[in-house]
Amino acid sequence: MTLVDELKSAVTPRAALLVVGVFALQMLFIASYVGALHDPKPRDVPFGVVAPQPVTATLTGRLEKLPGDPLDPRTVASADAARDQIVNREIDGALIVDPAGRTDTLLVASGGGTVLSSTLEKMFTALEAPQGRTVRTVDVAPASPKDFDGLSAFYLVVGWCVGGYICAAILAISSGSRPANLERAIIRLGVLALYSVLGGLGGAIIVGPILDALPGSIPALWGLGTLVVFAVGATTLALQSLFGIVGIGLAILLIVVAGNPSAGGAFPLPMLPPFWNAIGPALPPGAGTWVARSIAYFKGNDVTGSLLVLSAWAVVGSVVTVVMSTLKRKPEPDPIAGELDEVRP
Repeated sequence: MTLVDELKSAVTPRAALLVVGVFALQMLFIASYVGALHDPKPRDVPFGVVAPQPVTATLTGRLEKLPGDPLDPRTVASADAARDQIVNREIDGALIVDPAGRTDTLLVASGGGTVLSSTLEKMFTALEAPQGRTVRTVDVAPASPKDFDGLSAFYLVVGWCVGGYICAAILAISSGSRPANLERAIIRLGVLALYSVLGGLGGAIIVGPILDALPGSIPALWGLGTLVVFAVGATTLALQSLFGIVGIGLAILLIVVAGNPSAGGAFPLPMLPPFWNAIGPALPPGAGTWVARSIAYFKGNDVTGSLLVLSAWAVVGSVVTVVMSTLKRKPEPDPIAGELDEVRP
C-alpha cells in the first residue's frame, strides 16, 4: 500500500471536513476574542449631567465633542434623579457640578463593570484638571469586594452556558443527533429541563453562600440559571436536529465564539467595538450577564428585555427540536461503523 493509500485510509473525507471545520472554528475564536477585547475604549456611554442651566448646555456640548465619542451625555434634573437612573441602568454614570465650589461629584456604578467606572473616573479627573476643578467619585452600585473586576456574574453565566450545550451534546450523541420520534424529543427536553433546574441552583449556591462572590437573591439567580442553561441546551439540541454533529460546532460558534467576548463580562458593553456591542445583548451569554449583574447590584432593574431574549432562545430551540423529531428521515448511520467501512479494503 502506497503512502497516498495509507493517507486516504487514515483520514477519511468526512474526518477531513470535520478537521477543516475545527480549524475554521479555532481561527474564528481567536479573531472574535482578540477583536473584541484587545483595545477597549468607551463609546457612547450613556452619561448624565447635573448642573445649573447656563452650565449644562456648554458642558454637554463639550462632552459630545470629545475625540472618539466616548460619551452620550444627556441632561438630568437632579442628583437624586441621576442616582435613580444609574440604579435603573438607564445611564452608566453622571457628573454633578457644584456651582459654589471647585469640586464636582462623579457618580459611577462598579457593579456594572469596574473597568468602565474606573475609566470614567480617569477621564473626568483629566477633563476637570485644566479648569482648576477636582472630582469626587461616589459609587452608587459598588461591586462586592470579593467580586474582582465585577467578573463573577460573567463567569457564573459562562458556566451555565457550558453546562447547557455539553448536556445537550451528550443527549444527542448518545442516541442520534435528531430524536427518533416526538416522545424522545420531549424526553430529551424534559431531561434538559431537570438538568437546568439543578445547574441553576448549583451555580447560585456556589457564587452566593459558598464563595460569597456575588450578592443578590439566591432564588432569582437560581431562576436565571435555569433559564440560561435550558436556553443554551435547547438551542444546541435544535442545531443538532438540523445539522447533525456539525450542530455542536455551530452551538460553540454561537455561544462561545460570538457570545462570550460580546457578553460585557471582561469589559462592559460600551467599551466593546460596535459589532460585539450590537450582538452581545441578543445572545445568551450577554443577556444572562446583564440580568445577573442587575440581580446582584441594581435591585433587579431593567431585566425584562434580556429575559425575553433568553426565553426566545429557549422556546425556538424547543420548537425546532420537537418539529424536527416529527419529520420522516433515514436512519442515521453509526459514525464508528461508518469510519470502519471506509477503511476496510
